[in-house]
Amino acid sequence: MLKDNHLLKNLNIATKLNILLTVIAVITVFLSGGVLSLILAHNSERVVTDKALVLMETMSAVRNYTSTKVNPELAARLETDNQFLPQTVPAFSAREVFEYFREQGGYKDFFYKEATLNPTNLRDKADKFEAEIVEKFRNNRELNQTSGFRSFSSGDIFYIARPLEVSKESCLRCHSTPDVAPKSLLTTYGRENGFNWKLHEIIGAQMILVPATAIFESAKRLQVSVTSILMGCLALAILLINFFLRFSVTTPLKKMAQLAQRISTGDLSQEFSHPYNDEMGMLAASLNRMKVSLDIAMEMLSSDTE
Repeated sequence: MLKDNHLLKNLNIATKLNILLTVIAVITVFLSGGVLSLILAHNSERVVTDKALVLMETMSAVRNYTSTKVNPELAARLETDNQFLPQTVPAFSAREVFEYFREQGGYKDFFYKEATLNPTNLRDKADKFEAEIVEKFRNNRELNQTSGFRSFSSGDIFYIARPLEVSKESCLRCHSTPDVAPKSLLTTYGRENGFNWKLHEIIGAQMILVPATAIFESAKRLQVSVTSILMGCLALAILLINFFLRFSVTTPLKKMAQLAQRISTGDLSQEFSHPYNDEMGMLAASLNRMKVSLDIAMEMLSSDTE
């Protein structure tokens, strides 16, 4: 500790100021970087959430259109045709529309699924992760939406899930018991899956999955860019402060210290000139007056001696 204090005492003003400015710059970059990281992370999550919500509402609109417009037009054919018409099922329509959407550029990593515990089409069977979300909705009927991140080999995927409830009696025509289900449905999917549903039962979760890795990496790049610019500005500020300090403080002080040293050895021939009326100018004027006073005092002392 004493060694550090001794070292600090031997440093000149410019070095001490540079140390102080460097510490301030490091603290500023650290704190601003942390705050910026939080802001960008929050903003990135909001962007991902907004994308997912738009897609979720779009798929809900497709389901509603299928349920209210398409299904009534084709319902009669389900009883007479030997082939089931999946176009009458809202879940099928929504997923097919989303598959067309995924074929557009930049959306191949987006996913839509109506994860169901006991689906008619095993393509919609909920995996372990999805089943836990469905159970969460079943255990908390007031929960109408949940979201989070799911990790895949390709990166983190942000998901939004909403409960799928048997809200209409018409749904039970295909999902109550095999005995009352359309014959074409039994011919296509069999009698084992997608039955024994009950009215107002939560049977699955409507899920949108949006890739988040690219968005968060973009936020990190932006953070690095902003931090680099901030560091550059702070470095430039330190250089300008050093230039100002050298021009206005340290150089004049050094010259005045050299003048004071000459005066202390009896050399009164030199005089310091400072062109500005700032504190350095006042100090220079005081030093020059002291030199004149000392010169007068020396002359008076010399006269008295003679």
